[in-house]
Amino acid sequence: MLCTLAERSLTLDWCAPQFVPEPCIEIEAGRHPVVQARLAETSSGAFIPNHTRLNANTRMQIITGPNMGGKSTYMRQVALIVLLASMGSYVPAAACRLGPIDAIHTRIGAADDLANAQSTFMLEMTEAAQILHSATPHSLVLMDEIGRGTSTFDGLALASGIATHLHDKTKAFSLFATHYFELTELSARHSHAVNVHVGATESGSDIVFLHEIQPGPASRSYGIQVAKLAGVPAGVINHARHALEALEARAGEDETQVDLFAPPPEPPQTAISQVELALGNINPDALSPREALDALYQLKRLMQ
Repeated sequence: MLCTLAERSLTLDWCAPQFVPEPCIEIEAGRHPVVQARLAETSSGAFIPNHTRLNANTRMQIITGPNMGGKSTYMRQVALIVLLASMGSYVPAAACRLGPIDAIHTRIGAADDLANAQSTFMLEMTEAAQILHSATPHSLVLMDEIGRGTSTFDGLALASGIATHLHDKTKAFSLFATHYFELTELSARHSHAVNVHVGATESGSDIVFLHEIQPGPASRSYGIQVAKLAGVPAGVINHARHALEALEARAGEDETQVDLFAPPPEPPQTAISQVELALGNINPDALSPREALDALYQLKRLMQ
């Protein structure tokens, strides 16, 4: 294995990572080695490298952009670079600085677990719960389109809650890819989150993917253009364009903006009952059997 890593590092122009004590993941011109090799085999063009800047001041990236634009590839390449560096290998990048990393947690992909009778959404929530319980400020967390397995409002509410928890409580280095544009408001309320997007441009009615990670949120999702590239019939595309225009017009009529990142209200404080007060005054270790029986009768009278 060591010989293979050494050969790959030399052949593919990988660099030696630098380890530092302060928390950071800083990658210059990072590349996904598998995707880069596949592009070279099929003569499909050069791989577009991307930078990554995560440190004490920037712990979360909210990543938006169209499907097929490169969000998942970018997230996976960061994880692969961190993993390769942690096992003592050179990494596919021009330069790399890493602080202490104790784990890599991922929630990527969607599939049912039929053997254990778990739906896509249940599996998604189970993995998300495990990450929220296990991740630390020294972890790398990848969340890819969390909440897409349920209704729009439920998914958006859960995604905003998970993103807020990762930012405020867990404080892990997080790459959070989403199609919920409402989540891009998180950076306005949370100082350690930033918006980035994968670049794309329109050419007539078609779309051209730039595969570059650019600052700021995406302007739109380009879902209909991606469907056209996939070969969806023209009649379906025209119907979808008409429906999209109607939906956008209706959404524009309602200017009310819901604050997804406002802290929830405190639960109502219920008055302490006489039974709870009596229970609080009982020391069971100091009661004789007769006194314990009397206390039980007293509690029964209070409940009537």
